[in-house]
This record gives sequence, structure tokens and C-alpha cells, in this order.
Amino acid sequence: MMKKRLLLAALLAAAIIPPAAAQYSDNAIKIGVLSDLSGPLADNTGQGGVTAAQMAIDDAGGSIDGVPITLISADHQNKADIGAAIARKWYESEGVDLIVDVPNSAVALAVQGITREKNRVVIFSGPAISDLTGKACSPNGFHWTYDTYSLAHVGGEAAVSSGAKSFFFITSDFAFGHALERDMTNVVTAKGAKVVGGVKSPLNNPDFASFILQAQSSKADVIVLATSGDDTTNAIKQAGEFGVGQSKQKLMSLLIAINEVHALGTKTAQGMLLTSAFYWDMNDETRVFAKRFFEKRKAMPSMYQAGVYSAVAHYLKSVKAAKTDRAEKLTAKMRELPVSDFMTKNGVVRADGRVVRDMYLFQVKTPEESKQPWDYYKLLETIPGEKAFRPLSEGGCDYVAKQ
Repeated sequence: MMKKRLLLAALLAAAIIPPAAAQYSDNAIKIGVLSDLSGPLADNTGQGGVTAAQMAIDDAGGSIDGVPITLISADHQNKADIGAAIARKWYESEGVDLIVDVPNSAVALAVQGITREKNRVVIFSGPAISDLTGKACSPNGFHWTYDTYSLAHVGGEAAVSSGAKSFFFITSDFAFGHALERDMTNVVTAKGAKVVGGVKSPLNNPDFASFILQAQSSKADVIVLATSGDDTTNAIKQAGEFGVGQSKQKLMSLLIAINEVHALGTKTAQGMLLTSAFYWDMNDETRVFAKRFFEKRKAMPSMYQAGVYSAVAHYLKSVKAAKTDRAEKLTAKMRELPVSDFMTKNGVVRADGRVVRDMYLFQVKTPEESKQPWDYYKLLETIPGEKAFRPLSEGGCDYVAKQ
């Protein structure tokens, strides 16, 4: 009789205790790619980021513990209010557990606040502003691929080391550009160089002529483009028409994607220095991923798109290990597990959400050096993550300070 009672109690307990799937909200794992699908950043991020996210989901098997993984996407149109409205709707009524990518720093800052409020998770691959792990940090937010600090330190130190003593900025007049100019200025002035001037350019600007003339008149050793997307390609093309780069005065783009170099061609972009977290032709693993991506998109992946894959893959690995998509336990697991994939080896997710990974200084090949389409970069230097990214103690992240 006692054995029967114990057996009955065990069966009742098994019926009451929810299965593993019940640990997942809404019995689903839902990911939203929030991106620029139609504007100046669309080629570098956009649908390619959606493709990368789906590849990561497929590689995870499409489900975890029998719980399906679903993917949706939306266009924030590079407007913070639109991006914030989408994020709020996704979290409140559509059951989205993770928002990923979010190119455009102003949109990212808005989404960061909403994600913290709603206690969900966001992983940024596209935006650059280093404030996401500084004064605007969140225990629910992760900055995955790069930031303005790393771009500024790798590019700025390389320029000063090569002999540059003066700089002039052409800066996108929104959060990203301001942060990039700030971080670059801190680097070069700390090294003894000077910033002799600068201008602010509106987003999606078709005409950089007056800005380039001002930059040339400044006699600065280096004209720095703190721009992105189509603005970068427009500025580089027009700078070439004015002869920039053909004299002692050099042009530096702090942020340029391989898609933009492809559009410009090596004849126009040759010799340009750039910083990146990823290049498709670095090793066998990067080439395997790039080949898969190319078959779907007919273009090689940018570092932002590769970063989306890496971010989603790590998120899903963490969900599986934590056996939940609830933010508190999941974010702890994301920080606990190392980041290791085709683009990152032994990456660390810090307390402030910053992924510390190696960064790379590349130079665009000459037409003679480039042997085939997309064969554009040569590696000049590998910068360890500890040197490339801002130290945790200097970020000003409030919740880290409280810890």
C-alpha cells in the first residue's frame, strides 16, 4: 500500500511540474530583427541581417527543447520614435523575447531604454555609439560587434603612428557621428595631435562638396569621415573628384563596410585604412560562412551582418543552457558563456554588456592586388580586444558601479 501511495504521489508531482518547454514565455522563442530595410544603411545591414539571423536559427535546429524559434523583422526608417514604437509593440503585444541589430545609434538608445523597462533582451550589432555600454548601459542590453571607441582607438592610433599631426572631421549630425568624433578626438589629442576643424553633415546627404572644400582649406593632415552608409560612399566619391588622397592630405573613413568598398571599387577606395571586427576572407571558417551567406544574398557579409549571426547564435546557445528565455537568468548565462564562432574566438561578454573581441586594421587593396570581386582587404594589424575596447572602469555604467 505504501509503495502504491508513493507511486501515486510521484505521478501527481510529475503531472504538476511543468515540462521544460513551460519555462519559455508563450511557449515560443521569438526574435525580432529591427533594422534599416530601405534607407542608407540597408545594404550593410537590412535584409542581410535578417538572413544572418535566420541562418543562426536554422543552425540551432529551429527549436529548443521542442519550443519553436520564430523570426520577424521591421524597418525603423532611421527614426528613433518609429524604432521605439516598434520595440514597444513587439514586447507588449507580439511576444518578442529578443530584439537584434538596430543600426542607427539614436534608435538604439531609444530601444535600450524600452528593453530595460520591459525586462526583455536586446543585442546591438549595427549601431556604433559606445554609450550603449557607458552612461546608457542596461543589464538587458548587449553591444556585440564594435563601437565608436574601438573604431576611434584603432584608426586614430594608426593615423598618429603614421605621422599625422592634424585632423579635420566631416561628421554625420546625429548620435553616432557625434560619439565617433568625440572618441576619435580623445584619442588623437591624447597622442599629441590636434583637431583643426570640423563640419556636421545631415543624414543621407547627397552633396559633400562644400564640406570637402572646407576640409582641404584647413590643411589638416587627415580628413576624417565620421559617417556611415551611403553618406560615406558619397563623401569618398566626391573627395576623389576634388583630389583628396592624391596629395599629402589623406582621407580616413572610420566606418566603412565591404559593401561600400564593393560599390566604390578599388580604384576609388584603394589605400584607405579601416577598422573592422570581421572580414570574409580571413580563414577557412569565415570563408565557409561567407559562401553560405553569398548563396542567399549574392553579396559577401558585412561585419554587421556577421555580427547578427554571432549574436543570435550566442543567444540561442544561452537559452538552451539556461533552459529559459526569461531575462534575469538568461542574461547571466549570456555573460557566463564564452563567445566562440567563425568571427570571434574566446570573446568575453562583460558585465556592462560589451563583447570584448579582437579588432582588425585593414587597408583596401589596389586594383592590381585585388584578384577577384570582394577580394578587397589586406590585414595590417590585429588589435587584442582588451586594447581595442574601453576599459570597464572607464565606461560609467551605473549598474556595474552599483555592483
